[in-house]
This record gives sequence, C-alpha cells and structure tokens, in this order.
Amino acid sequence: MALKLKGDIEINDTPTSKTKALKINLNKYIYGTFAEIGAGQETVRHFFRAGGASGTIAKAMSAYDKEFSDAIYGAESYNRYVTEERLKKMLSYEIEIIEDRLSRKIHPQKMFFSYANTVTTIDFARKFKGHGWVGIKFQLDPLEDYNEIILHVRFKETDAKLQQETLGILGVNLIYGAYYLNDKPKELLKSLYDNLHKIQIEIDMINFSGPRFSYIDNRLMSLLLVKNEMTNAVMFGPDGNNLLPAQQLYKANILALRGSFRPVTKVNMDMYKLAEEMFLKENKVAKNNTKIIFEITLANLSSEGEIDERDFLDRAELLCSLGQNVMITNYQEYYKLVEYFSEFTKARIGLAMGVYSFIQIFDEKYYRNLSGGILEAFGKLFFKDLKVYLYPLKDQRTGEIRTSDNLKVHPRMKELYKFFKYNGKVVDIKDFDPDILDIFSQTVLNMIANGEKGWEEMLPKGIAATIKDHRLFGYSRRRFAKLK
Repeated sequence: MALKLKGDIEINDTPTSKTKALKINLNKYIYGTFAEIGAGQETVRHFFRAGGASGTIAKAMSAYDKEFSDAIYGAESYNRYVTEERLKKMLSYEIEIIEDRLSRKIHPQKMFFSYANTVTTIDFARKFKGHGWVGIKFQLDPLEDYNEIILHVRFKETDAKLQQETLGILGVNLIYGAYYLNDKPKELLKSLYDNLHKIQIEIDMINFSGPRFSYIDNRLMSLLLVKNEMTNAVMFGPDGNNLLPAQQLYKANILALRGSFRPVTKVNMDMYKLAEEMFLKENKVAKNNTKIIFEITLANLSSEGEIDERDFLDRAELLCSLGQNVMITNYQEYYKLVEYFSEFTKARIGLAMGVYSFIQIFDEKYYRNLSGGILEAFGKLFFKDLKVYLYPLKDQRTGEIRTSDNLKVHPRMKELYKFFKYNGKVVDIKDFDPDILDIFSQTVLNMIANGEKGWEEMLPKGIAATIKDHRLFGYSRRRFAKLK
C-alpha cells in the first residue's frame, strides 16, 4: 500500500476507457451486440482492443448503406435516419435477434444487451457540427425484462476524427454505467463524461426506462443535465418524459412564459391564455406549428445556491398536470434564451412577461460582460422577429395599474424603451382579470406553509386538489405541524 502523507489530497481516480471495457469483457455473463451507424465502429473498437472481447461481443456491425439498413431495420418516413425512432428500432431488433439465435438453455445466466448509435458527424463545409442518438437496452438478470437508456448528443469539436473518438469513449461510459452504476443514476449521469470534457460534446436529452429504473423521474434527470453543465436547456412534456428541444422547436413559432411557478397561479394562467390568443393572431402564426413553453431558469430553482430537487419536482408535477411543455434553462438573461430559440427556428418568437420582469431587462448590470453592453443585448433580443406580450402590474402601495404606457425605466433607458414600444415590439395584454392582480406565488406558498385558509381560490381549477393529493410543497407535513 502506498504511503499517505500529511497534506495529501484525495483524488477521484476515474477508470480509463480500456479499464472499463476490460471489466465488462471479463464478466462472463454480459453478452450482446453493437450496431453503430454514422461514425464507424468507434465504441466496439475499445472492447476489441481491451482483450477478452469474444466473451462479450456476439456481433458488431455498421449498416451504412440506406438500402441495407432499411432491409434490416425497416424504412424511415421522411428519409431521416438520425432519429430516436431509428435508434429504438435498432435496439429492439438486435435484442430480438440475440434472443432468437442464442438458446437460454445453453446460456441460462447470460445478461444480454444491445448497444446502438446513429449519428452524423461534422459536414465538409464545417457549418453543421453534427449530432446523434446513443442508447443501450440491457438486462441485469436473465429473468428480468430489459432496461433502456437513450440519450441525444450534439458534437462541439470541429474535426470528424475527434468526434468519432469522443463518441467511442461516450459509448464505453454508457455501457459501463448501465451495468455498474444503474443503482446510482446521478453518478451514472456524471460518469458519461469520464475521460471526456464538456467542450467536446453536449448531452441535451436522456431517458431511463425499465424495471430497474422504475423509481427514476426523468424530469429530474433532465434538470441534472443543466445543473451539471452538460447542456444549457432541456425540455420535458406533460407525460414527464424528456423531449429533444431541437426536435420540438424546429421551424416552430415559439411563445415562452418564464416564471417560478411555485406554485402556478391564476395570474400565470391568465397571462398564458391571453398571450397565446394574441400570438396566434399574428401574421403567419398557425396553432398547429406553435409551441408554448413554460420556462424556468436554473437561478429560479436555487435556494441559497443549492437546487431543491423536491421543490423542482413539485413545480413540474403541477405544470405537467396542466398539459404544458416545460423547459429548464441556464439562460438568466432573456436575450440568451431568444438566441437559443433562434438556433432552431426563423419563425415568430414571443415572450409573455409581467411588467416587473420587463423593467428588469433594462437594468444595465446584467450586461456588463458584453463588450457592447445593453445595446448588444437588445440587438440580439429584438433583432429576430420577436414581440413581448406585457401583462400588467398592480402597484401594491397605490393600487395603480402599470402597463407599457406608464411603466418607469431608468432615465437613461427611456429613449431606448420608446424605440421598441413605438415599433410594436412591446404590446400590452388586454382583457386581463383585474381581480387576480393581487395574487403572488410567494403569498400562496406562505399560506400553505402556515396552514392558512383561502389559498385554493388563488390557483387554477384542479391545482389545489393536485397539491393536496400529491402532498406538494410540503403540504401535508406543514399542515400537520400547524394542527399540532
């Protein structure tokens, strides 16, 4: 044993890709197939080179030609092959093949798996860096059903060879994590970057399913992708499964509503419904090509610098119960959010926000890191076809209703504000309900915590029942403490 000296720092020794591959190869029960399309057989190469691969690899293949690939996995609609649907077909087909061709009587203890990826690396013009889908379908017991981990990656490197090597390492990490870290999903998630750096690859979606992952909430995994700086934005749907933002937002009209939603109130829903009505009346905006996004920033989820995961899931539960798509981002400034949306669409973008949030946009302290300051930020914010739908604010001291006509920004910002106001970039939300302008999420939360009556009437229909039934925001615990 090596000496441990005074002053030594504990170093987390991450196993190399070769060590991981060798450990899997030396396990006499792990056995499966590799199907890799788009970047060579980069993952399986690590297992061949590690040694002992004959006990692990039943088959390795790459079906590059579309006709060959279609003959194996079936044709794809719209002629698209780098998709989640294609990956799932590959995983399922390969598992069926191995189950069909290998007798359980001869291999009673084998834990079968299929690993697959379908990717496109950087193009010759170097304008598109590439992306791909990676996944594994695997057993942890021969008598159990299969588990599945599927993720989407975006390449950041500008060299095809480097991208291929990165994909190979990621694949090894995924297979190793599936077998040796499946009971620690948070560690499994972090381990995907073992022997890699975040400047090489971005993971912007991951879903876990199967008997061993039945306790995992994929919305929480989505949050951790942002928290761990694996990506800047993630998205999940009403069913709780993670969605790929690029796929959902591609060429779509986007209306985003930012808030804490802690909990979602009548004000939030009034703002959303009225803004949606106005947005759908805009030129070239069709409902069937419009995405409504309820967005929460990472800063909005932090309490004293820490992310409260239970609190996040409570908010997610309510928004999903309302049938909404939710996005978690690391974009505190609105112009960064708009820039992100603009990566996927050239259609119309709308932001629904309250007067207070809008006034904060004109605070210069948020743009000190930009060489062009607030002018650069506003150029990025309003350069695209963007419009702000402004929800009024009731002054709690005077009772005055603040709109775009009488809001107050810093004197230095007045002319800048007038420019956007007069050019129709800022429009007031009309027909709002004046009786609900006194409702604030924090007030509702405090009432729940203190066991006060009346908070139910401040929330949209059904939300209070959901909070009580699912014991969200500590409802039952705080209520019981109050009764004692």
